[in-house]
Amino acid sequence: MFLTSLKSLQVLLAAAVCTKAGKAIVSRQFVEMTRTRVEGLLAAFPKLMNTGKQHTFVETESVRYVYQPLEKLYMVLITTKNSNILEDLETLRLFSRVIPEYCRVLEESEISEHCFDIIFAFDEIVALGYRENVNLAQIRTFTEMDSHEEKVFRAVRETQEREAKAEMKRKAKELQRARQDAERAGKKSPGFGGFGSSGMSSVTSATIITDTIEPEKPKVTPASVRPSGSSKALKLGVKGKEVDNFVDKLKSEGENIIISSAGRKASEASKVLQPPVNIESVHLRVEEKISLTCGRDGGLQNMEVLGMITLKVTDEKNGRISILINNNDKKGAQLQTHPHAFPLNSDLGVLKWRLQSTDESLIPLTINCWPSESGSGCDVNIEYELQDEGLELNDVVITIPLPSGVGAPVVGDLDGQYNHDSRKNILEWSLPVIDEKNKSGSLEFSIDGKPNDFFPIHVSFVSKRNFCDIQVAKVTYIEGGSPVKFSSETSFVVDKYEIL
Repeated sequence: MFLTSLKSLQVLLAAAVCTKAGKAIVSRQFVEMTRTRVEGLLAAFPKLMNTGKQHTFVETESVRYVYQPLEKLYMVLITTKNSNILEDLETLRLFSRVIPEYCRVLEESEISEHCFDIIFAFDEIVALGYRENVNLAQIRTFTEMDSHEEKVFRAVRETQEREAKAEMKRKAKELQRARQDAERAGKKSPGFGGFGSSGMSSVTSATIITDTIEPEKPKVTPASVRPSGSSKALKLGVKGKEVDNFVDKLKSEGENIIISSAGRKASEASKVLQPPVNIESVHLRVEEKISLTCGRDGGLQNMEVLGMITLKVTDEKNGRISILINNNDKKGAQLQTHPHAFPLNSDLGVLKWRLQSTDESLIPLTINCWPSESGSGCDVNIEYELQDEGLELNDVVITIPLPSGVGAPVVGDLDGQYNHDSRKNILEWSLPVIDEKNKSGSLEFSIDGKPNDFFPIHVSFVSKRNFCDIQVAKVTYIEGGSPVKFSSETSFVVDKYEIL
């Protein structure tokens, strides 16, 4: 991997990570240099070292090599002979500290995988051949590229979502009032208790009668006219395409590019809980979200589960149907139905429920963390246990914060897999499945720090089984009672799950 800055000749010519044989893994040039020239300089470097002496630099007639061993590799700075050796050594130490921030192990494959992160960090250390006045924490902040415009966009998006939810609640109240007016006029309409009432929490089944209303005709919006000419405004999200094009170009030149494991994980995660392939004209989604907070010494501070059954009808002939719901929940969830009229081709919640509790026996997955101080830092033991054996949790990730600037943890016994993110200072413990056959496990590691450094712990998972046992039993036509073919999907996900 070779990138060159078009600068005039300065003190620091290049920074590289190479093997002990002089093979370049990552090289960043700060002057105009050909690839052949860089490879020649690095190939000559091991032959110039005198193994009998423990120097940190070696010189030729034209350049000076300042180097530091990194296990089986070398961190090498190539400078001019008139550079200040003391400043070069200080710069070298900063370069050497940057590498472990992005690489879990100091091996050739790991360096290649994180080559772009390393090059971006190198550019923060040196500008125009001279070292910038930065430290490791500042480099980490600069390379994260925080965008004010992106924050504004997210804030506007969240405001729009809140306004849309408020409008949805207002329309729901209008439909509720219309239903009450119909009841007073003598028309039959089903009634159920809302949150705070126990009218439906003890019922083992319930019938929801639905009726359609005409869908709103879409408003025709004139197409906006875009001004001609190129725009030079900042565009967020463009960098990814530029990087992809650059990687494709490198591949065409014969470079061996290793795809980041984070990208693979993102693509695998996108396949989780996909909707069923065969979606019928009557489709129901059973969705639940859990928000939970526990203390590190035990005790459930708060747990809330919000659930909803969403209905979508795409065929007008299925406009008058009855949905039978089996309510086998024994945890105490409170239910509320939506007014029975619904539009075609739109998702609408027809039943929702809420469970709020501080009963520790209802915690689906318990996490216990035991950090203990030792002479060399902290020994940490983390355990999980599935309390609700009827659940099957997929893609479980337990995220443990780590102290900054202390290097990678030394992991001992482990169930599942782990990933150390040195930029975010976290340890991610991943388990593909937790169920009754794999209901408990543990992770042990050692690292410098204090017990408080490893909290709060965050947990995420997805599941195709819901927490409150509320499911769609069958769908029938109101007239005649014949069955209606329908499809359904169930999901149980985490909104917030933390151990403080």
